[in-house]
Amino acid sequence: MVQKQIALLPGDGIGPEVLDAGVAVLRALSEIDFEYLEMPCGAGEYLKNGNPLPEETIEICRQADAILLGAMGMPNVRWADGREMAPQIDIREIFGLYAGVRPTRLYNASHSPLKAPKIDYVLIRESTEGLFSTRLRGRESTEFVKDEMLVTRAGSERLFRFSFELAMKQRKKLTLIDKANVLPSMAFFREVFDEIAKEYPQVETERVYVDAMALYLVQRPHTFDVMVTENMFGDILSDLAAATVGGMGMAPSADIGDAQAVFQPAHGSAPDIAGQGKANPVATILSVAMMLEWFGEPECVEAAGKVRKAVETVLADAANATGDLGGKLSTSEMTGLIVGAL
Repeated sequence: MVQKQIALLPGDGIGPEVLDAGVAVLRALSEIDFEYLEMPCGAGEYLKNGNPLPEETIEICRQADAILLGAMGMPNVRWADGREMAPQIDIREIFGLYAGVRPTRLYNASHSPLKAPKIDYVLIRESTEGLFSTRLRGRESTEFVKDEMLVTRAGSERLFRFSFELAMKQRKKLTLIDKANVLPSMAFFREVFDEIAKEYPQVETERVYVDAMALYLVQRPHTFDVMVTENMFGDILSDLAAATVGGMGMAPSADIGDAQAVFQPAHGSAPDIAGQGKANPVATILSVAMMLEWFGEPECVEAAGKVRKAVETVLADAANATGDLGGKLSTSEMTGLIVGAL
């Protein structure tokens, strides 16, 4: 039997509720033996002990086979410079989890405000550089604040090779999203992309400015397969993408490095509904499927397929919906339906 050790970081708000849903799905997979190591992390941990990401949590994450995260941060818990606690970003940077993988798929036409014939693509967001690179610098003046866009050759090359490899497994099309017509950093980003593209002649490529992509994701999302972009651009576009398939409760994600990875729903902690059983667990459950597939063993890949198929089966009936999808199911009821469909 395959054995895996999972670091669980429930975090804040609805994080513990949706993480419980993910674990319920994992417990239903009898072919894999999971050991769970639940560790403190998040704004709540900061209020208790003064550190949102304790060293012992980092060490357990380092040792585990994968990290499964709920949600982090609370709007009213901030650093002195006004930023929210964001230990999930710290984890990406500590472990070099450069590839932020954001799949977007429409499971039921009733979930979308669009009339697209199909929505099924993957947005890959660089997760360690870009406009987030100077987030820890702090304020240098009382008169102005300056953020910088960092794009390195090494960081871009590894991101693009990851993206091309994924495109090879999909429909062999990769779209670069940048702002190369204005920003020198993005012109360099495109230059490196063009160099790496020569290594993958089987993959069709295109280049789209980020503002145009915001338009196209609404007008013609069915024309895209795999897309890759900078950190901040990816942060914004992935939320737009989620809105076209039902909202953040339908948005799974992974941040993947060369040796480690963290899997989490892309939504926030949603303190306004925390503890009420209203959270949509689908994003977390689909993130679990991404984790299983990432493990790579045949048993895990097969289990990932089972989880995705169960989600697809349940959501095919528009009546099976939590509040964010226009329905009345609770978190536990939606989880139970998906577990029952495995």
